[in-house]
Amino acid sequence: MTAIIGAVLLLLVVVMSIAMLFKSPLKALVSGGMFKLATAKGRAIFVITLLLQVFFAILLLQLGHIISPWLSHNITKIVGIVVAVYLTLNCIASFSTKNKKELLVKFLLAAVTAVCYWLNALAY
Repeated sequence: MTAIIGAVLLLLVVVMSIAMLFKSPLKALVSGGMFKLATAKGRAIFVITLLLQVFFAILLLQLGHIISPWLSHNITKIVGIVVAVYLTLNCIASFSTKNKKELLVKFLLAAVTAVCYWLNALAY
């Protein structure tokens, strides 16, 4: 169940990010509202980040035994723990912001997905 919750939240972040890419008012939730995607390099990095988030959601579903794993058991577990560490660091970075909107939305999403990842990666 935690795998489904975490994957849904990760996909929600992807949808919010795509909406932000198309100039929605959600950019106030990123980097204190000062983040701009005007350059081609910025958009390319943004697309890579979106693809990684989709991969994280799929991996979380694999860790939760919702879908069958693409890799071996040990590799899936190791990658899951590495992603859990990354999401924990992302959560800490989100908590250190001074923007209240970013703190309420981004930190809560990061915290819940990090907890879901830890629970599933350690239980895998």
